Amino acid sequence: MKVSPFFPPHSGQGGHAYLREWLWWAGLLCMGVGEAANFAAYAFAPATLVTPLGALSVLVSAVLSSIFLNEQLNVHGKIGCILSILGSTVMVIHAPQEEEVSSLESMAEKLKDPGFIVFAVCVLVSSLLLIFVAGPRYGQSNVLVYVLVCSAIGSLSVSCVKGLGIALKELFSGKPVLKEPLGWVLLVCLVICISIQINYLNKALDIFNTSVVTPIYYVLFTTAVMMCSAILFKEWQHMVLDNIIGSISGFLTIVSGIFLLHAFRDMPFTPNLLPLFLQPGRPDRHQSCQHQPLLPSEDKGSQSAEEEEEEAEK
Repeated sequence: MKVSPFFPPHSGQGGHAYLREWLWWAGLLCMGVGEAANFAAYAFAPATLVTPLGALSVLVSAVLSSIFLNEQLNVHGKIGCILSILGSTVMVIHAPQEEEVSSLESMAEKLKDPGFIVFAVCVLVSSLLLIFVAGPRYGQSNVLVYVLVCSAIGSLSVSCVKGLGIALKELFSGKPVLKEPLGWVLLVCLVICISIQINYLNKALDIFNTSVVTPIYYVLFTTAVMMCSAILFKEWQHMVLDNIIGSISGFLTIVSGIFLLHAFRDMPFTPNLLPLFLQPGRPDRHQSCQHQPLLPSEDKGSQSAEEEEEEAEK
């Protein structure tokens, strides 16, 4: 499951001082409500569709910040919002269809697939290396270390959410799901994955600026989830070429919009940055060049004085 970036009070050391702040707990509670709705979406729709649409939360956050917090949304930010909406629309139109998984037994068969087992082992090994080897050395200077941990573990949490969604469907239909060990295993794995995500995402936000962490986390997390879903649920197996191109194009459009929205957030956009012919109150550059004398007035004066001296000598 995607863990939305919530900016903790800065200590700059990646510690846990934010746990003493009531504002952080209030944000965590609100984030939990949103993730509950996100849980329902993962249960009924392909993860390749649900995860990229998380970009809309970034867009809504930017718009609400400009309304309630008086944060200026410059031209780059507005263009980024438009691109995010367009990319999301394209992805919805070309959304893939995942293989039908209607029971925990079929979910167990999916989890036993050799491709998914290799993917999960690679994710766990790389995450352990990032946490215990790269983290102490480069965690304070490289934003990718902690964000990669969140993204890799997040891809596994989405798989757990899909399995728990299937378990809840069976539970509501009257099947004895509580006696199935797979449901409890998925629940424990989900709690562990989300705890790791929250911990290391807040470490990254505590050390680095949120405008840097958010777009990088979104791109890496979405890419990891799309890879995991393609391996586990075979979402791309039966897609035609135009839908594949449309999904990739929509995702890249969303990434471009998120980049514009965050990379140029603090850059003021004034009319002076426009070309001369677009600046209000400025004469056309070509027109001004036509009426500009070839030589400055001072040069003309000195030239006429030299001519008078030559005539006097003659």
